[in-house]
Amino acid sequence: MKIHAEALLFDNDGTLISSMESVYRCWRRLAQEYGITAEEFEQVELHGRPAAEIIADMLPAERVAGAVARIEELEVSDVAGGVVLLPGTLELLTSLPPGRWAVVTSAGRRLAEARLAEVGIDPQMLISADDITRGKPDPEPFLLAAAKLGVDPARCVVFEDAPAGLTAGRAAGMTTVALATTHTAGELFADVVVKDLSAVSAQAIEGGVEITAAV
Repeated sequence: MKIHAEALLFDNDGTLISSMESVYRCWRRLAQEYGITAEEFEQVELHGRPAAEIIADMLPAERVAGAVARIEELEVSDVAGGVVLLPGTLELLTSLPPGRWAVVTSAGRRLAEARLAEVGIDPQMLISADDITRGKPDPEPFLLAAAKLGVDPARCVVFEDAPAGLTAGRAAGMTTVALATTHTAGELFADVVVKDLSAVSAQAIEGGVEITAAV
């Protein structure tokens, strides 16, 4: 399948990289420190959501800010050795023209930059939780990325592994490509579903990028 686009917008964790082992290790430690039971912790969806929203599901409002600062500290200190590239990531990113792609993540900027640096990715544009007021599944993060790139949202393609991110992409009016890296294909609602970025290739064309997805 071929898709023509002017910009490609990538989620980070579960799309470009995997840090899930580190994520669960750090969040379990936070839960223990804040007296959250294992049963309560298991009921909370961690993936694809800003830390402040996750913590607000678990703690009273007056404790959220302190816990957000603590989880960032834990996760940043756990980056070394806790982040790996997912298949196809470097091959795809290095084939893209500069200024035609961005990373759009639910993580804070400090953590996102640390994780990307650990695997040698240095995006020209990064939209993080620090840049927005409403996180995925709200379309704000993707719409902000499109605006900063100067591209019509309808000419953007979103690459996501999480249902919340795909919902955000659809709400932004963008084409969505789902990666079955953290969820089964049956759990993902998108224009195209692939196993991971190794099934995607791209070629620069006049005015944008031609994407080929092996579905």
